[in-house]
Order: sequence, then C-alpha cells, then structure tokens
Amino acid sequence: MDNPSILSLLPPLIALAMIIATRKVLLSLGAGIIIGAFILSEWSIPGALSIIWSNFAGIFVTDGAINNWEFYIILFLLLLGVMAAMISFSGGSHAFGEWALQRVKTRVGAQLITLFLGILVFIDDYFNSLTVGQVSRPLTDRHHVSRAKLAYIVDTAAAPICVIAPLSSWGAYIITVIADVLDSHSVTEYGGLQAFIYMIPMNFYALTALLFVFLVIVWKLDFGPMRIHEERAVKEHHVIDPSRSGMIETEVTKVDESQGKLRDLIVPILVLILTTVVSMIVTGAAAADTVTPLSVFAETDVASSLLYGGIAGLIVSVFLTLAKRPTMASMWETTRLGIGTMLPAIYILIFAWLIVAIIDELGTGMYLANYIDGSIPLFLLPGLLFLLAGFMAFSTGTSWGTFSILLPIAGEIAATLDITMMLPMLAAVLAGSILGDHCSPISDTTILSSTGAGSHHIDHVMTQLPYALITAGSALAGYIILGLTGSTSLGLVSTMTLAVIIALLLKMMIKPITASV
Repeated sequence: MDNPSILSLLPPLIALAMIIATRKVLLSLGAGIIIGAFILSEWSIPGALSIIWSNFAGIFVTDGAINNWEFYIILFLLLLGVMAAMISFSGGSHAFGEWALQRVKTRVGAQLITLFLGILVFIDDYFNSLTVGQVSRPLTDRHHVSRAKLAYIVDTAAAPICVIAPLSSWGAYIITVIADVLDSHSVTEYGGLQAFIYMIPMNFYALTALLFVFLVIVWKLDFGPMRIHEERAVKEHHVIDPSRSGMIETEVTKVDESQGKLRDLIVPILVLILTTVVSMIVTGAAAADTVTPLSVFAETDVASSLLYGGIAGLIVSVFLTLAKRPTMASMWETTRLGIGTMLPAIYILIFAWLIVAIIDELGTGMYLANYIDGSIPLFLLPGLLFLLAGFMAFSTGTSWGTFSILLPIAGEIAATLDITMMLPMLAAVLAGSILGDHCSPISDTTILSSTGAGSHHIDHVMTQLPYALITAGSALAGYIILGLTGSTSLGLVSTMTLAVIIALLLKMMIKPITASV
C-alpha cells in the first residue's frame, strides 16, 4: 500500500493474539492471512481470494519459473526428513546415542555441546537451525533434555551468531546494506566491513543472548513454561508433550540396531555440510563481479545450496541403509514416515510466508517506521530503535525485512542529528531485529528451529519468550547507557552485568529439577 494505515497492524496482531489464546498456529495464521487479504482487497471476497491464491502460487512459481527460494526450502525440508528417518532406520541415531552417552555424562554437557555446535555452524541460520537440531537430538534425547529446551538452545545460537559473523549469509547481506547507508551519507572514514566489525560489540542483544543461554544451561535455570517441559523430560522421560499433536514422534521399524554404526549418522551429516558449504561458495563466486570472501557470501544462493546438500546427504544415507539389506517395503515406509515428520513444519512455514507477504503488501513495517522523528531525545534513540526493530520483526516475522526498512532510516536519523551515533543506531536495529525474530511465532527461523529440534512449534515459542525478554531488558538498559555516555564498552558491560545479576537471582530462587526416586 502506498500510504499504510493503522489497519496494517491488524493481521499480525490478530494472528499473534489468537496463537497465544488458542495455541493453534495454523488457525491463527490463517485468520491473519484472511483479514490482511480483505484489507488489501478493500473487503472484496473475490479480491481477497485472488490475493491469497497469487501469494500461495508464488511460493512455488514466480515470474514463470520455479521459485528457487521458498520452494527449494520446502524440498530441502522433505529431503532432510527422509534422511533423518533413514539414519534412524539404519541404527545410526542409536549408535551415535550410545557413543555420545559414553563420553558426555551429564545433561549439562549434552546442552553445552549443542550450544557449541550452534556457534560453530555460523554460515547460515537456516542451515544452523536444522543441522544442529538434527545432530544434537539423539544426544539430548538420551540425557532426557526436552525438545523445547533443545529448540531454545538451537534458536538462541543460530541468529545471534549469524548476525555477528562477517562471513555468513547474514553478515554479507548486512555489510552490503550498511555500505549503501554510509555511502548515501558520505561517511568515508570506514567501509561496510569495517563498520560491521566495529558494530559487533554494540550488538548487545546477540552477545548477551549467547551468554544468557550458557548461564541457563550451567546453572539449570528452568523457569516459566520451560520448567514444565524439563520436569516432564527428567521425571517421566517424555522429551515432548505426548498429549499434543503437531510435531509427531514417529517410531519407525528399525533394522537390528546392533548393525548401526556411528558412520551411519556422521557420514551423511558431513556430506550434507560439506556439499552445502561448497555449493554456497560456488554459487556465490559465480554471481559475484569480483571474487572475495565477502562478495562470495553476499551473493551466495543459500536455498539452492541447501537443496544440493540435502540431495547429497540423502543419497549417502540411502546407500548406507541399503548396506544393511532391508526390505524395499521397509525402505518405502521409512521414506513415507520421514516426509510425514516434516509436513507439520512445512504447513506452518507456508502459512507464515503467506502472512509475511500480505504484511509486506500492507506496509506494516513502513507504518511502524514512520513513528521515528527528530522530536525524541538523542540519548533515547538507540534504545527506541532497538524496541521498534524488535516489534517490527516480531509483527512481520522477518529480521531481514526489518534490516532493509530500518537501517536506512536509522542512518538518516543519525546523519541528521549526530553522525557519531551512526554505528550505535545501526547496531541497535540489528539487535532489535534478532529479538523480534526470536519472539515471533511467524518467523521462519523460529519455525525451522522447532523443526530441527523436533519440538512442537508453539511450545518452542512460549518457552523461549521469557528468556528472550530477560535478555531484551538487559540490552535495552545497555542502549540507554550507550546513548547517555557514548561508550560502547560501558553499554556492553552494563548489559552483560545486568543479565548475570538476573541469572544469579534466578539461580537462588529456582530449585534444580531432579529425577523422581
């Protein structure tokens, strides 16, 4: 819409309110999609149906060709589901669980390894969320860590590490946007990459989120809805809520698990990772005008690379499974079940893409951005931009869309009021976007973290929210201090100190969960 109105807020607010009230994700997203389509069509039923259909069809075909983003992501999820089922069927998951159980003796250790893997796999958030969840699941299941807790660890590592890593799909994209902002305001003392590196310690939310999840693991800070899931996992050994539908645990008929080898899990995952990374480099180098590490990751085709990696990983897992001499009937059944485990996530993802597309047409992000003006005290602007970016990403379900709208606006404000505040304001937008991404049930990263961990999506959203809000409060205090003092170090230390103090208070208040005798 050329002139977005307050009605543009209606679809995301209705969807989010219904999700909280009913905990039925598809129904809630569907309501938001319908309301948004009616607003766009000026309350015409045929017009609304046409808008919904065109956006749905666009997920699969765009400009007369196959959509090599959303559709490829769907294909990758299906391939990953079948690959995971083959690994389980062949006994690979069991073998990995036995191997890890001998080396990782505690629940804390299992969670820390998951966090370490999440930090290590910084190339892309989709890749991170799905791969780390799949690899860690056999280990955390053996130590009775709830899937909701696993999803929180995976999600908290994925976006924060990607947004502060220059050589990631996120970092490369952000650097190009920042370079344009700096160039448009004739800022020449640093380029896009140098500015990005300067901004890493200013991203208070991302850095503190990583610190806080570490403290949550080592101090066993299970509170709010998360405690219910962890108590069930520890005391009843149910890592997911058995009474809920959605992300279904499908028990496949396995070959003799004694035939399972560690390589049955490790080799397909390594092939998946290596093929994806190589594909990202090749596709990025082919598209870049000048081949440099930054240009390669700025131009890389993430979705195609994931698809190639998924195909390679599945082929290897099938060959390793065939070596066990299973029946063809059992192979087909495993394939069917593998596809079935991914369908709930795919349905949610499609609905999320639809509502994000409609929200984009309504101009929700631009409507929110218009509230920033020069009448606000300068020292409050980093904190305000942090909150606005958080609410925008939460409402629209896209951190990248928030980057594209708010980074230029933040740059314009800084250039007009105080050019020395340019980087802190840009960093506040990045931090707020990650906050909103973490909290939003319509964020694709949140959905894929649920999928990778094998968690019910709404359980992941509700259990992660209190942890994200605590980190957000700490970061907001840091941005206010940064605005008052102009000191990045003081702002970061204040943020992390406040987060540690809150964690210590929780540690004194919360009794660790112990298994029933």
